[in-house]
Amino acid sequence: MSNTQATITALRLSLADAIVGQEKLLDRLVIGLLCGGHVLVEGLPGLAKTTAVKTLAARVHARFKRIQFTPDLLPGDITGTDVFDLHNNAFHFVPGPLFNDIVLADEINRAPAKVQAALLEAMEERQITVGGHTRRLPELFMVMATQNPIEQVGTYPLPQAQLDRFMLHVRLDYPSEPEEIEILRRDRGVGLDVDTPSSAVDQSLVLSARRDVHAVHLSTVVESYIVALVRGTRDPGAWNPEWRRVVECGASPRASLALSHAAAAYAYLQGRDHVLPSDVREMAPDVLRHRMTMRIEAQIGRLSADDVIAGLLEAVPAP
Repeated sequence: MSNTQATITALRLSLADAIVGQEKLLDRLVIGLLCGGHVLVEGLPGLAKTTAVKTLAARVHARFKRIQFTPDLLPGDITGTDVFDLHNNAFHFVPGPLFNDIVLADEINRAPAKVQAALLEAMEERQITVGGHTRRLPELFMVMATQNPIEQVGTYPLPQAQLDRFMLHVRLDYPSEPEEIEILRRDRGVGLDVDTPSSAVDQSLVLSARRDVHAVHLSTVVESYIVALVRGTRDPGAWNPEWRRVVECGASPRASLALSHAAAAYAYLQGRDHVLPSDVREMAPDVLRHRMTMRIEAQIGRLSADDVIAGLLEAVPAP
């Protein structure tokens, strides 16, 4: 294990000092950081979604900004805008909160369509165009967004084009009973100050780790396995006749890329320099669930994208 790999592993372990449980979420946040991919975290209020993202940002020497999305938010509020300077008799650009390294889009589904659309260019092209001028975003730039899955009043569901920009879609559940007891104990004791960590990972080391992840070996048989899984989301009926009319749209080749990158990052966190089929299976649900559009027949039959993905993982033979 290289020094960079050891430091990233220590970063992941340090997150658990501040967040009780939610091991899967912490893994996915670090994987997003390693891949430069955006992460959508979905869960009920009180499950430490925002706290986890803020804790990760505090563990990295990077500029961090939290945006509270509301129905009255405007695109210029997040991208920035040209402001007229009376003294110089000219316009100058005032950068918005997206011009930071790590951006927390809190309750992203509360923003109207225009604001969500303003994120598309930033998340995919890593640049922002305002007033006819295109400006590059920081190299480390990544968006971590949260949303509440049950509250519908005052919310705007994310369109498929927006969802597809997220590398991972992580769903959270309640903590276990021992974990909830530990939360109560920590609340009564002296907790960690997540805003001022004793040590933080330098940004250059994170960028170096990204290059290491890119070099993690992906064999041809694992590549074929990834492609088979992704193509299975487009025609799951080929693996199960009962699913012939349950999926409207499956995952695109962007999902194949995301799954290969996420599996490589997961292998890197495990201290390996090569991807195993088990790494692909581990990351497949979070990479694929938000990239599938289910038909009305699936909704009537109470069949979700997660059900189809689980079936594909059973049906598609692993190398």
